[in-house]
Amino acid sequence: MARQYGSQSCVRRILQRLALGLAVVVVVGWLALGANRGWTKTSVTRWQKDPVTEIEGPVVEKKFVPGLDLVVVSLGGALALFAASLFVSKTKDKPIRSSS
Repeated sequence: MARQYGSQSCVRRILQRLALGLAVVVVVGWLALGANRGWTKTSVTRWQKDPVTEIEGPVVEKKFVPGLDLVVVSLGGALALFAASLFVSKTKDKPIRSSS
C-alpha cells in the first residue's frame, strides 16, 4: 500500500532530502578532488625537471581544486534548505468551501 502524504509534508520531506543530498555530494566531491584545506584554486604549481638541462623549475597547470571556502558556502546552502523545510506547515491541505 502506498502512503498518502499532504502536499506540505511532501515539500518538507523533499527539501530535507535535497539538503542532505547536497551536503553529501559536496563533502564527497571535495574529498574526491583533493580535500584542499585552503582557498579554492584554479591553477596548481608543480616542480618538473627539464629534460635538457636537468634543472627543476616550476610549471603552472590549470586545475580546479575546491577549497574549504566552497565547502562552507555549499554546506550553508544545504543548511538553508533544511531550515526552509522547517517553516513548511505540517498540517494537511484542507478543502476550501465557497460561501455561494
